[in-house]
Amino acid sequence: TLRNKPWRMKRRLIVLKEAQEFVEEFEGALGKGRGRKLYAFKVMLTKKLIKFKRDFENFKTACIPWERKIKEVESHFGSSVASYFIFLRWMYGLNLVLFGLMFGLVVLPEVLMGLPYGSIPRKTVPREEQPTAMDFSVLFDFGGYCKYSFLFYGYYNNERTIGVLQFRLPLSYLLVGVGLFGYSLMVVIRTMARNSNEGGDGAEGNEFIFSWKMFTSWDYLIGNPETADNKYASITTSFKESIVDEQENQKDENIHLRRFLRVLANFMILCCLGGSGYLIYFVVKRSQEFAEKKKEDLSWFEKNEVEFVMSLLGLVCPPLFETIAELEDYHPRIALKWQLGRIFALFLGNLYTFLFALFDEVTAKLESEKTIRNATEWSLNQYYTNYSSHFNTTDVPPPKVNPADVVRGPCWETGVGIEFVKLIVSDMQVTYLTILIGDFLRAVIVRFLNYCWCWDLEAGFPSYGEFDISGNVLGLVFNQGMIWMGAFYAPGLVGMNVLRLLCSMYYQCWAVMACNVPHERVFKASRSNNFYMGLLLLVLFLSLLPVVYTIMTLPPSFDCGPFSGQEKMYDVVMKTIEQDLPSFIGNIFTYATNPGLIMPAVLLMVLAIYYLNAVSKGYQQANIDLKKKMQMARDEEKNRRNNKDSTNQVMKDLEDLLPDKSLIPPPVEEEPPPPGIFTADFIHSFIPYAVSQFAPDCPPHSFRSSSVFSDVVIEKSSKSPKVKPGAAGKGVNLQKDVSLAAQNPRGPVTRGPRPRGPPPGNAKGPQPGPGRGRGRGGPPRQ
Repeated sequence: TLRNKPWRMKRRLIVLKEAQEFVEEFEGALGKGRGRKLYAFKVMLTKKLIKFKRDFENFKTACIPWERKIKEVESHFGSSVASYFIFLRWMYGLNLVLFGLMFGLVVLPEVLMGLPYGSIPRKTVPREEQPTAMDFSVLFDFGGYCKYSFLFYGYYNNERTIGVLQFRLPLSYLLVGVGLFGYSLMVVIRTMARNSNEGGDGAEGNEFIFSWKMFTSWDYLIGNPETADNKYASITTSFKESIVDEQENQKDENIHLRRFLRVLANFMILCCLGGSGYLIYFVVKRSQEFAEKKKEDLSWFEKNEVEFVMSLLGLVCPPLFETIAELEDYHPRIALKWQLGRIFALFLGNLYTFLFALFDEVTAKLESEKTIRNATEWSLNQYYTNYSSHFNTTDVPPPKVNPADVVRGPCWETGVGIEFVKLIVSDMQVTYLTILIGDFLRAVIVRFLNYCWCWDLEAGFPSYGEFDISGNVLGLVFNQGMIWMGAFYAPGLVGMNVLRLLCSMYYQCWAVMACNVPHERVFKASRSNNFYMGLLLLVLFLSLLPVVYTIMTLPPSFDCGPFSGQEKMYDVVMKTIEQDLPSFIGNIFTYATNPGLIMPAVLLMVLAIYYLNAVSKGYQQANIDLKKKMQMARDEEKNRRNNKDSTNQVMKDLEDLLPDKSLIPPPVEEEPPPPGIFTADFIHSFIPYAVSQFAPDCPPHSFRSSSVFSDVVIEKSSKSPKVKPGAAGKGVNLQKDVSLAAQNPRGPVTRGPRPRGPPPGNAKGPQPGPGRGRGRGGPPRQ
């Protein structure tokens, strides 16, 4: 039928194309027989595929570990507390990968292909330690059989290849130890980049916050009453978060007093940091004096004084910092970042003070190791000399000595690993006991003794505890830093940390839901989690420095570990390149490590980073300018619709500077209506006729509104009224549509319409029809 349509050729072609596409898409449904069956099969297959994709997405969501637990915590405590558990889950995944690398490439090859326990001295407990090697107190301090197990550095053999596969264990140990840092660095930077892309607020992200929350927050797919209660609590919490944000944005304060209090608070916190660093250095030095004494003469506190003091400082200082931070009166989110930064400085100072004191002890052990090594070499030379002179032969067999009776050095790498493991275990014990006593026991007292106490325990002291976000986050970050540092000296430390994080997830989720209450000032976490990641990245870099210093500078122990017999640990890589790889690869590696090439490469990288940073700042500024322009255009559009003045401040300033107001457009003079336009006099004469024809029961005087119709004109064959220029400024509030016709009668119709007469005057325009209302009726029925 397209040929019979009075259309232009362009419209015919468009309709023809749409019809062809429709027929091609639904050919099976429009046809019969085999085509219809094929179409039904395609539709069924498409529906099955859509259902499979939906079920697969649900399955992937269900496979996310602890998702329901974290959502439950978020619904009751807000996104800030939930962000800690999300961060904990992320850390668990990272450590699981690190454990797979360390266990699969270091621990498992040594256990399966290396020499068995008791075959060499480094895998045997010394004779003098065997009677107490299985005592609980010794094992609790990671001595005895734990010290000579695969948990620590000294257990691994220095043979270049082991087993049938000729696995290069020393090279693998070094590469895995450095690769843990490389993989962690890559994952942290990639996560930060993804969070920065997701965390940016859009142009409309901060507008109409409460409207969006009110009308779009509910999830209509919820069918479980408990889930509905959680969602209700989550929406209520989100309103509290937004209200706190608005209150902080509108706060007015005395800036001079606030600055003085903030300077005072920072001075007090610096004093606390300096005192804690001095205390740790004093305790570590004292522990070195205790190490020279017999263990039987020392008490339990003297044996574990370093770990006890460090855990106590980590327990006492964060609440003290939080109390001092009340003087600053920051927004809760900003206060949390300051608190995290201060606890970060505390833990960092404590850790590096501990490391400096520990490396002093390492230096002392290296000196004693040289003495033991020289004595051992002299004894072997004496044995070979006496044997060859007594039996008059040069074929001297090695001395037959039981591995448990061999004199051995202190093995400083194992000692450092034991110190890190003890720190991790003591930190875990203090954390769990703090939750059990400080939160659970406190909640039990408040819950059951509130009815028989002198005051209200819930509202006053001690009340229910709040979840310490800053302390838990920094504890997690620095625990991971100690794992990165200690994994090189204790390969089993990564597996212990995986178990610790697994227990912490269940234990802390139970504690926060059973013992804690939401914060009084509820606030939402930032969209991006990059503040936590930034702290983790800094700790990763600071954890790398001691390990690199150990690999490049300190000599390894001569009788334990995979690098024994080497001058430096990195000599394993150089020997592998010289002996196992082609010569040209060795030359390339030598040229690549030349300082003449390294310095220009580093300079080029610095210039590239500076250029990319400048480009990024330019893009950010351009993005901000575009947002401002979009906002100005939106405001101009709103004001133009509402007949308000312009919001362009530049134009306003120019109009104020020019005395003749030349920028203001001249007013448009009103022209007399041309013939054929309905004037107000005609409308007033037409109303009685319209009333008598279409609404005979309504009184005519109810339609006389000269104050309204005096400013309204109606064009011929037009359906909407037109407002004169300047009419809105006379105090008359005109709407978009003005009712000119009679209202619809609400009563029942009792008689038929009467014959119509000619309208008054010579008007031939369209008349309002019966029952149309609001002046929108079509032409009268003929």
